Amino acid sequence: MNHAAAVTGHSSGNIVSVCWNNRSLIGRLARREVEARYRGSLFGLLWAIITPILMVSTYAFIFTYIFAPRWVVEEGTEANFVLLLYSGFLIFGVFSETVSRAPGLIMENVSYVKKVVFPLEILPVVTLVSSLINLCIGSVLLLILYVALYGLPHPTALLLPVTILPVVFLALGLSWFLSALGVYLRDLTHVVMVLVSMLLFLSPIFFPIEAVPERVRPILKASPLTPALEASKDVLFWATLPDFKSFGIALAISVAVAIIGFQTFKWMRAGFADVV
Repeated sequence: MNHAAAVTGHSSGNIVSVCWNNRSLIGRLARREVEARYRGSLFGLLWAIITPILMVSTYAFIFTYIFAPRWVVEEGTEANFVLLLYSGFLIFGVFSETVSRAPGLIMENVSYVKKVVFPLEILPVVTLVSSLINLCIGSVLLLILYVALYGLPHPTALLLPVTILPVVFLALGLSWFLSALGVYLRDLTHVVMVLVSMLLFLSPIFFPIEAVPERVRPILKASPLTPALEASKDVLFWATLPDFKSFGIALAISVAVAIIGFQTFKWMRAGFADVV
């Protein structure tokens, strides 16, 4: 009996049970996805570092010498715009990679729908885990640069993994929803790509919220990524604890999105075989 058949009994249930019961399969598929992405390339996994560095370098040049944003930094607090930008890119990358791939995720794995009894619910989880691997690789470089410039970070930096939880749950929930909907609406991929690109510039990545006019700030604060991005900078760069109220609300909303997305996927998957 192959492993796909062995896990079919666990393909239903709640989010936690599905992920836990299929954790071994998720790990293998995520590792295979990462290896396939860089297989045959000269630099291999180094592209997970090279690509964001090239993008950040370009944006850093534009926003430093052309638009010249300024982060509000308290006296005695160290901050480097490139590191601020890079940290934001790393977190946004988890959301972008997971959500952008979602609409075509089922169509990329049609064989799992028609030929093999397979827990389709784990496909968005595999994509998320793959993006988190890239995040971990990029975070190592971020830490090295930070230590080289400023020494060891403040102990509040230990909370950094916690600050990205809203992004993780939000990306996963949207991925479940969009991957199911994408089976029936093939144009959804193009719509999502545009919306993700818009969200990149509507989130506090290139500039702090304090740098925009008061009347525009509610637009940035409405971004679902803002609380996590702000919290990550609080604990890593400003050596302060995040705003627990706004962060807690964001986390609760993202968990709700994950639950709704998961249930929607389970409800819509019954028609996948007929459509694909």
